[in-house]
Amino acid sequence: MTGQEGSAVKRKKRNLREVPEVSDVELRYHLERFLQELEYAEGRSPHTVTAYRRDVLGFCAHRRQQTGRPARCADLTEGNLRAYLGSLHYAGAEPRSVVRRRSALRRFLRHLAREGVLAKDPSAQLPAPKIGRPLPHTVDAERLAVLFERPWGDDAAARRDLAICELLYGAGVRVAELVAADLADLDLRAGRLRVQGKGARERIACFGEKARAALAAYLAVRAQLAPRAEPTAAQPLFLNQRGGRLTVRSVQRIVAARLRDPLLGHVHPHLLRHSFATHMLDRGADLRAIQALLGHRSLDSTQIYTHVSVARLREALERFHPRA
Repeated sequence: MTGQEGSAVKRKKRNLREVPEVSDVELRYHLERFLQELEYAEGRSPHTVTAYRRDVLGFCAHRRQQTGRPARCADLTEGNLRAYLGSLHYAGAEPRSVVRRRSALRRFLRHLAREGVLAKDPSAQLPAPKIGRPLPHTVDAERLAVLFERPWGDDAAARRDLAICELLYGAGVRVAELVAADLADLDLRAGRLRVQGKGARERIACFGEKARAALAAYLAVRAQLAPRAEPTAAQPLFLNQRGGRLTVRSVQRIVAARLRDPLLGHVHPHLLRHSFATHMLDRGADLRAIQALLGHRSLDSTQIYTHVSVARLREALERFHPRA
């Protein structure tokens, strides 16, 4: 985590003392402990910690509206939790949003039960709305190849941008993993990049010849992006124009601008990751291999791509079979 991100999380934790919905000392203490556990014990990102904080505070705000006083640990009952989730449904919240808030509350309540604050977890029987899992979007492999092969320019920024796009699509890495990678994590000869995924789980991402060639061309001119940069222990793999580490937002802008195409629509880094997995599966790759390459903890997360492939087969059947 960068110093800026760490400071932001600390400010948000301090701000718990100023939130009227959670001014109860005991509840505030345990919420701060829970958020610290997420960040330091589980290695969750600042964005994830902020999301959990916001979702728990949503319940606290609801209790304050109902009772006229700040929420307390004693308010964390099954009946109150059901009433809160029901109010979200009544207000027209999307089922996916309700599921996310329910999940955050369940994590917090499991923490309280484990700490002995609650005799039992009251959220175990909470109903969850049924939601369909959306199929990930992908881009056409042949059209993407055309975009990669067109001239990108020969300056340092252009070479860097091509290497970024080739690596996102060629290795299926997450954008957060890419920007966090250091120069020392790259083994260009072996076609490997050591990345740290969700939950601080480290893995080796593999890439092929196209990405290797793009990375080699970028590394040959990388120093031009940081002629006056101070040497540090951790040298970022991808540099911005000031010689610092690229941000996730910067990479999103680079991908959208470099792969702008009327036939593909808006292209973002995670779309390249989805396309990596789907195109691998379409060409006969084993699902377990794709799971390992993507860094998924569970095979269930990877199996969504089988549905994408089946949907594409169904579309082909309906388009081309004379009696479909």
